[in-house]
Amino acid sequence: MVKNKFLLLIAAVVWLIAGYNVLHIGWIAYINYIKPFDILISVVIFCLFWFLVFHKLVLKHTKRIQSFLEPKQYAWKFFDRKSFFIMFFMITFGIAIRSFQLLPEEIIAIFYSGLGAALFLAGIQFFHSFLVEMKEEA
Repeated sequence: MVKNKFLLLIAAVVWLIAGYNVLHIGWIAYINYIKPFDILISVVIFCLFWFLVFHKLVLKHTKRIQSFLEPKQYAWKFFDRKSFFIMFFMITFGIAIRSFQLLPEEIIAIFYSGLGAALFLAGIQFFHSFLVEMKEEA
């Protein structure tokens, strides 16, 4: 079990690793497809995922973690059951798309770059929340 504030750090690490891995896959694929229009589409994908999904998700889970009454929680409590299911689905779907080559590499480059950047930013936001909690405790 860990202190509640460390759930924010665990979430940050998980999201930073996931974001880096997805972004890395996108960037490697982008080597052959760097075009201004593709970059614009990646930025649009980033904005959609960040503003419609991940920013809200970070705020929701940060608030949930901060509302725990017990001073310590199990480390996996950085997410709720629904979020773990969504994460499992996204990872499985992403692996299947690449393994079975269901999408062209250019689409992978565009989509993964935008998605990975949004995931990475979620990790940064969780880390910021952790730092705020640490500062408030000091």
